[in-house]
Amino acid sequence: MPSSTPENQQVESSASPLDILKTLFGYDSFLKGQEEIIKHIISGRDALVLMPTGGGKSLCYQIPSIIRPGIGIVISPLIALMQDQVDAMRQIGVKAAYLNSSLTANEAFQIEKQMLSGEIDLLYVAPERLLTDRFQNLLRQIQPALFAIDEAHCVSQWGHDFRPEYIQLSILPHQYPDIPRIALTATADTATRREIIAKLQLADAEHFVFSFDRPNIRYRVMLKNNAQKQLLDFIRWEQADNSGIVYCLSRKKVEKTALWLCEHGYTALPYHAGLDTGVRQRNQRRFLQEDGIIIVATIAFGMGIDKPDVRFVAHLDLPKSLEAYYQETGRAGRDGQDAIAWMAYSMADVILLRKMLESSDADENRKWIEKRKLDALLGFCETPQCRRQVMLSYFGEHLEKPCGNCDICLEPIETWDGTIAAQKALSCIYRTGQRFGARYLIDILLGNSNERIFRLGHDKISTYGIGDELTDKEWQSVFRQLIAINLLDVDVEGFGGFKLTEKCRSVLKGEQKVFFRKDPVAQKLNKKSKIKTSSITFETTEDKTLWESLRQLRKDIAKKQNVPAYIIFHDSTLQEMVIQRPGSMMEMENIPGVGDTKLHRYGEQFLEVLLSAQKRPN
Repeated sequence: MPSSTPENQQVESSASPLDILKTLFGYDSFLKGQEEIIKHIISGRDALVLMPTGGGKSLCYQIPSIIRPGIGIVISPLIALMQDQVDAMRQIGVKAAYLNSSLTANEAFQIEKQMLSGEIDLLYVAPERLLTDRFQNLLRQIQPALFAIDEAHCVSQWGHDFRPEYIQLSILPHQYPDIPRIALTATADTATRREIIAKLQLADAEHFVFSFDRPNIRYRVMLKNNAQKQLLDFIRWEQADNSGIVYCLSRKKVEKTALWLCEHGYTALPYHAGLDTGVRQRNQRRFLQEDGIIIVATIAFGMGIDKPDVRFVAHLDLPKSLEAYYQETGRAGRDGQDAIAWMAYSMADVILLRKMLESSDADENRKWIEKRKLDALLGFCETPQCRRQVMLSYFGEHLEKPCGNCDICLEPIETWDGTIAAQKALSCIYRTGQRFGARYLIDILLGNSNERIFRLGHDKISTYGIGDELTDKEWQSVFRQLIAINLLDVDVEGFGGFKLTEKCRSVLKGEQKVFFRKDPVAQKLNKKSKIKTSSITFETTEDKTLWESLRQLRKDIAKKQNVPAYIIFHDSTLQEMVIQRPGSMMEMENIPGVGDTKLHRYGEQFLEVLLSAQKRPN
């Protein structure tokens, strides 16, 4: 390969991490923790990095791969992630490539030749390919600069993204004891961290643990009441024209929801494992490359998606755990701009997930752990406290003050002493044999005339008609919250009836008080209450016009190269161009995100648009 052009420029081995950050990436300073981790890896030591999505994990192995002799081997679980990362690296002049199933045999052979001839600095590879005899033989013929194990939580057998191949990565320290390894993840509770350390043999690695908090994401959770319409109202009033992801539990619901949104004027594309591979890839590519696309998906979509301007992530069904929820909502607002995580849930979601768990092939210990994780998620939904405090506490992090950026903080929830109501509900369950669900029990508590109640003689028990101080909806809330605080369990092997837990004894005896939250009343939206959440705003028409012109140029360039627009320049870089109005290539070089290669490739084109704007009459 020629080395005279900026696209193939060589970085001096003596260059510092900060030099490379400025020269290649176009930034003057690192984000918190990055430089420390980079220097640690360059020195040849192992690291475990827990950093939130958008915190800049990729730089922590990309820069050491450029500086250290040899090829940086990045082990990544998804093709989409590899392609995006490689496209981004090539844009700034780094010799990067990937080996995965999307390549033909000849394409893969050419990459292998480049590895052997030293023409690659950074290689992305799936764990299953890395473990093949062919790749292991290839590794023995090159000098690895480092091994980066991305999405390291995939090693956890108790996690939501378990990949069995990750466990076999424990061979690396034995075969390459002198090559540093860096394991990275944005999602790991205490138990998952222990698994990562044990199974990847990182006991001697330095731990770099940063806050899990994503303060730019606003969490909003609501009870289902015609969930499709609730979603449509949310998008229409707050997210029109923005890119977003909508998660559903089933493939059928994915397709139905995508069609519903299309019928109401939005470009919504389905994504699930049952679709043809070509359709999935085409839909994902459109989402990455076009503006205003909504992807409706199962959890098969999203891990490793680098699109920075996803403004919302919506859940129409409960995910399976807080880890899964954190991972999925973390795909919003990667650019640091405002984003929303919106979710609608119901007690039926909880019962369905518990039935799915009980009918799975997992052993009893696994089922117990998964049930506890689902309980924690339901507790997050039902909490009257700051949602961010509850979530961070689950990951072992203490947030001293309420966040001020979740629905609970913005519209505080009232609580009430529900001890007597809880006793009535628990007693009713006990006296009916712990066999029935909420609908039947509420009819008894309200004293409703019901042929089934009369036939079973439940109109004669002491709890018949003793609950008319609450409405039907209020009793539904009571039962839902009793499950959330683990006073009730669901008989998933039968017909979904409620069973008392050991914890309810102290409540029935009057030794423990129970407080419930009042379910919030949905506010009717009108023009005055409409919220605009555009992440980039400008004060003048002139600035807005220039912004759109720069975006159009970026879009045209990206389309010609068949890459996402954000790989050319992030929104934040274009925003700085509008604010700073560079008038020369020298001034353009000082814009954050404009490194040497991008300046050489695109500087004159963007400068021409900027100078044309300055010549326009006011």
